[in-house]
Amino acid sequence: MFENIIKNVTRFVDLNEEEMKMFTDLLTYDKVPKKTILLREGEVCKFEGYIQKGCLRMYCIDDKGAEVTVLFAIEDWWISDISSFQDQLPSKLNIETLEDSEIFMLNPETKEKLLQEIPKFEKAFRILVQRNLRTLQNRLIDTISKSASDRYLEFIKVYPTISQRVPQYYIASYLGVSKEFVSTIRKRLGAREK
Repeated sequence: MFENIIKNVTRFVDLNEEEMKMFTDLLTYDKVPKKTILLREGEVCKFEGYIQKGCLRMYCIDDKGAEVTVLFAIEDWWISDISSFQDQLPSKLNIETLEDSEIFMLNPETKEKLLQEIPKFEKAFRILVQRNLRTLQNRLIDTISKSASDRYLEFIKVYPTISQRVPQYYIASYLGVSKEFVSTIRKRLGAREK
């Protein structure tokens, strides 16, 4: 049951059997149905979650009331509102399951206990945060400097399976384009592949 999350963490730090057991004992496992809101804007984020199975999205609401997808998270990814979780302040984001999902979670207390009991997890979580920051920086640079077509190509490179798993309007909201644009570019790319 814990094989995937152990593999994920041990990419960054070595764990002995006792440390693995302590880590897995602190995790909460949850099966979450599709379309479940795990975090609403204004709530305090109470989890850092590892996705064992499923697809989630993080989004915000813009000044016109439209949902803007900030990121997608699939198997072997972590998801949380890091700022809200860390500082225990109200979130500006929403997190929703797009598929039936299985998630391992740490809450602020269990994460703190983990970091105290096994300090090497500080390194693992630092690397995860750095990778997340790198992804967000690259997305920001792409948004500023690339055409919509190039942003779509970058999106399918980063998220090769997402386009088969989520509605086009979520992809459009992630890219900042219309769903018609996504449909057109997909058709154009599909014609090239034939």
